[in-house]
Amino acid sequence: MNSKNSRGIGRRKFLSRACKAGASIVGAGAAAYLLYDKKGPQPGVKPDELVKLADFSIPRRPGKDMSIVKGHSRTKTVDKAIELLGGIERFVKKGERVIIKPNVAFAQSAMMGSTAHPDLVAEIVRLCLNKAGAKEVIVTDNPINDPRSCFTLSGIGKAADRAGAKVVMPRENLFKPTTLEGGKLIKNWPIFFEPFAKADKVIGISPVKDHARSGASMSMKNWYGLLGGRRNIFHQDINTIISELVMMVKPTLAILDGTQVMMTNGPTGGSVADLRRADTMIACLDCVAADSYGCTLLDLKVSDLPYLGLAEKAGAGITDYKSLKPIFAEVS
Repeated sequence: MNSKNSRGIGRRKFLSRACKAGASIVGAGAAAYLLYDKKGPQPGVKPDELVKLADFSIPRRPGKDMSIVKGHSRTKTVDKAIELLGGIERFVKKGERVIIKPNVAFAQSAMMGSTAHPDLVAEIVRLCLNKAGAKEVIVTDNPINDPRSCFTLSGIGKAADRAGAKVVMPRENLFKPTTLEGGKLIKNWPIFFEPFAKADKVIGISPVKDHARSGASMSMKNWYGLLGGRRNIFHQDINTIISELVMMVKPTLAILDGTQVMMTNGPTGGSVADLRRADTMIACLDCVAADSYGCTLLDLKVSDLPYLGLAEKAGAGITDYKSLKPIFAEVS
């Protein structure tokens, strides 16, 4: 039985909701930013015109690669989660350029749970600049809805700016074509490349939420924001594209926010009734492991999300997060 049904949603209702959500995603994708969405796969691209994202990961440390912190305050839980892994100085060195990629997909208030929370983004910016001594921090995303509206209504744009970061909006000239080695879908496809070209470190920030197509949207799905073109077509093979994203992007750190979890009507939600308080913050060097724990906050199992197994099979991470010996803590 489908895991959605096990949460009390009838099959007919679930399929109806999935279709409606899919239609809304396609509609938003078609309406927003046709400037660069008009371009899909580019078969005429020469091999020397293709770009490749750098590997932004850092060396692993047994027992220091995943932390899970319980608490009400996002700033306190993320501070503790990073401290338990060795502090922000482990991830960001003095003088480095850092990209923070939050989920800013929708033009909604952060209280709805469809985007990363501005307080969390601002805290990571401050840690990178004030504690680690980063030279520059850029906050960027390629949202589904109009980018300026998304950064404004979510509060992320103002929060990032006040914390000292530079906010970069997507523009056509910032996209370059890439081909993922061994990939099925990412071939000669435009990605939001230029902001990452001179980065030393990359940190992803995403909420835990339900998703009508993929079952869940967490740290792996967050990298969907790097895709340009008519990316909505990838929803036809959603598990493959998510697994390919985590093969393409190797971040320094993933922050998965389960303070408020969107249990239903994802990925957009629209009502606080869709949310459940879990007061959980996850910091992890492995996006697959982070999401494998994160799915438990949605009352799901790893087997309910096929992209987790696909990513593990491809060598992009592990689903057995317990093998990382995560550090658990609680803050008041």
